[in-house]
Amino acid sequence: MSPRMKKLIGLAVLAPALIVYFGVVVTLADHLPDNAALKLVYFIVTGLAWAAPTIPFIRWMEREPR
Repeated sequence: MSPRMKKLIGLAVLAPALIVYFGVVVTLADHLPDNAALKLVYFIVTGLAWAAPTIPFIRWMEREPR
């Protein structure tokens, strides 16, 4: 598969997935208790958690074909 096609697939999958993820994160934040420290920790953790599955996906997109 060409690098250009991989990037197109990556964009088509990654952009909507991140939009849905952030929507879910914000929606769940509304159900947290009204505690600033808890919300701070929640947003730090969820703000970093999206990178775990995204980094290997981006590496796949950037990898040269064999």
